[in-house]
Amino acid sequence: MLIDFFYTLRSAKLPVSVKEFLTLLEALKEGVVGPNAPGPQSDAEPSGYKIEDFYYLSRATLVKDEKHYDKFDRAFAAYFKGVEQLADFTKEVPLDWLRQTLELNLSPEEKAAIEKMGWDELMETLKKRFEEQKERHEGGSKWIGTGGTSPFGHGGYNPQGIRIGGAGKNKSAVKVWDQRAYKDYDDTQELGTRNIKVALRRLRKFAREGHEEELDLNDTIKSTAANAGYLDIKMVPERHNNVKVLLLMDVGGTMDEHIARVEELFSASKTEFKHLEFYYFHNCVYDFMWKNNRRRFSEKFATWDIIRKYNKDYKLIFIGDATMSPYEILQPGGSVEYNNEEAGVEWLGRLTSAFPKFAWINPEPQGVWQYRQSISVVQQLMNQRMFPLTLKGLEDTMRLLTK
Repeated sequence: MLIDFFYTLRSAKLPVSVKEFLTLLEALKEGVVGPNAPGPQSDAEPSGYKIEDFYYLSRATLVKDEKHYDKFDRAFAAYFKGVEQLADFTKEVPLDWLRQTLELNLSPEEKAAIEKMGWDELMETLKKRFEEQKERHEGGSKWIGTGGTSPFGHGGYNPQGIRIGGAGKNKSAVKVWDQRAYKDYDDTQELGTRNIKVALRRLRKFAREGHEEELDLNDTIKSTAANAGYLDIKMVPERHNNVKVLLLMDVGGTMDEHIARVEELFSASKTEFKHLEFYYFHNCVYDFMWKNNRRRFSEKFATWDIIRKYNKDYKLIFIGDATMSPYEILQPGGSVEYNNEEAGVEWLGRLTSAFPKFAWINPEPQGVWQYRQSISVVQQLMNQRMFPLTLKGLEDTMRLLTK
């Protein structure tokens, strides 16, 4: 069975060697994990082993670079079909309150009639609901639950509320009460469409503006030796120049819809820019960012440190759909994940002041920008330097950054 598992990983383009596979077999033979481990067994597990133990052991022995974790997870899930992903999230809201059994459909007139709460009123009302509510609720306009028009819970409709659990449908939540796992963008993604390949050529042109030539050491030595020891310097066009790029990428939430195209752009950037630094953020930049989504809460990089570390020669490029509640940009504590002391608008202003050459690339179709209030806000903060993730958009971005 494990031979097929090995070939599944290789088919997923994971650099797994036979030596590493033999190490896994040896670990299993020595009982690093085994049938005596506590907990229930699954029919999908290797005989006598808990699937989570085998998962961590195989990942530790077969995967040598964290950037391949996502590929490994997909290949593992594809091979061991039916195995559920486990999570141990601590939630103060009882889960049975949020068990969705209905889907609410409202007419446009009914949606327009639902009143929006302001930020302070929304947070204060949520606090009162926690104190008052004693049981799960379904439908209605007041309690924490599913369906209905209450601003608290999920599965219903409210123009501005706090989503507790569930998945976002209307993209209008002010805050999200849930712990979510994001995945790093794959920087080995092959560019698959003609338009993106053309964009890659534009990026190459951008990257090669700078020093025209560099020393060809091998040819210089060969020519000097052939010239009886007289120095004969040979130069070649420089493959990469000193253009420096600071790439800040939105990840998770609504950005999941754009993963494939962002990975293509990320791959092109890593290939073409000699000096590329990248960080992740969610929705809006606040006081910290991260480089590894699996360790985003344990390995934080203070935004102030990033601003101080890189000089103004870096071209600053944001990649994000700018789709969020306006509170996330304009309000202290507006982050959907924690109570940020300073509003996102403050940090965006500091970044664009520190790096005068900046632009925002938005993967959302440009036709919907006018209907998203948050996109209009970000456009203003970017001095209208927002471009769509299209061939023309990338051309315009590169043209702006090279001025």
